[in-house]
Amino acid sequence: MRIAIIAPPWVPTPPPAYGGIEAVVDSLATGLQLLGHEVLLFATGDSRCQVPLAYRYDNAMGVGRSDNTVVELLHVVSAYEMAEEFDIVHDHTLLGPAYSAKYPGLAVVTTNHIPFSGGLNQYYKALGSRVPVIAISNVQAEAAVGINLAAVIHHGVNLKEFPVGDGRGGYALFLGRMSPDKGVHTAIEAARRAGVPLKIAAKCRERGEQAYFDEVIKPMLGRDVEYLGEVGREEKLELLGGATCLLNPIAWVEPFGMVMLEALACGTPVVATHSGAAPEIVDDGKTGYLADSPDDLAEAVVLACDLDRSKCRLAAEERFSMEIMVERHLEVYEKVVAGFNNPIQPLRSRTTQRGDDLRGETPPADGQSISDEFGNFRSAMGI
Repeated sequence: MRIAIIAPPWVPTPPPAYGGIEAVVDSLATGLQLLGHEVLLFATGDSRCQVPLAYRYDNAMGVGRSDNTVVELLHVVSAYEMAEEFDIVHDHTLLGPAYSAKYPGLAVVTTNHIPFSGGLNQYYKALGSRVPVIAISNVQAEAAVGINLAAVIHHGVNLKEFPVGDGRGGYALFLGRMSPDKGVHTAIEAARRAGVPLKIAAKCRERGEQAYFDEVIKPMLGRDVEYLGEVGREEKLELLGGATCLLNPIAWVEPFGMVMLEALACGTPVVATHSGAAPEIVDDGKTGYLADSPDDLAEAVVLACDLDRSKCRLAAEERFSMEIMVERHLEVYEKVVAGFNNPIQPLRSRTTQRGDDLRGETPPADGQSISDEFGNFRSAMGI
């Protein structure tokens, strides 16, 4: 199969440091090529994914830009020009699925990496049946009312790139983004109550992240709480392998949480809240613990030291491997292409706990790619 994959233009693929979407796209593209499929990745010129690469921008454009709409639109315009002759396009951008209406003869599927909220539910619903949507967790998919969902597919990683650590570093680890939603302050409180040192490795580049760090986190630092800044891939793997647990007290309905499966791949238990997709990733009492209050999280940090790290790795192998993720995507691609060529049999599916296919409400008739609702979405998003 000839498969074109469009990554966002903000971060290289794979990311040199923080970048969940780009890490997933890298694993997906690599895994598809290993199975013998012809893959073209449209990303940025500084990407190092080991598949054929095309790009408009020489370098990643960075997040938080004031002109992000124009930047992404020009990116997808060039991408679809390159992808026109492929069997299917897998689009990971926001604007691309709408722009793909210019290519009615091209099969397209998209993955939504953020919650179906803030107008996005309306947007994806407006795409109709022409662009099926892949969700990344069951909790995310629950909000996709009336959207033509193709499947729920959990992320996966190339386990060969994740060595299993011994966890003998004697510290808990927070790894992610410097944000109240990620619960950095809660992680500090829980680690201190547990009497376990905490290392914080977090992206802190945007204005809001820096303000949160300066006003909330910096005064909480001390000998037992160390801020390392944003770390690269090798340092990240070393930190995960040496940690007694990943402390991930998220405070929002996070659609997935790539860092949790990366921890499991390194054999590191995960201590998290019940928020978002964490219950779909962490087997409570086996590969980590789920708790909500600082006291309960602190107790979980202590208990996590005694969990069997081999079971954490096994969970990653059985549920979150690159191979499983690629296989599930190929199933979707084949259904989308078949349904595209035979519109009498449109793609439909249904939710199950194991991430099988979903069924949304009845979508618009085939051929109705963008409805009037998209105009409302554009106004709401300032496009």
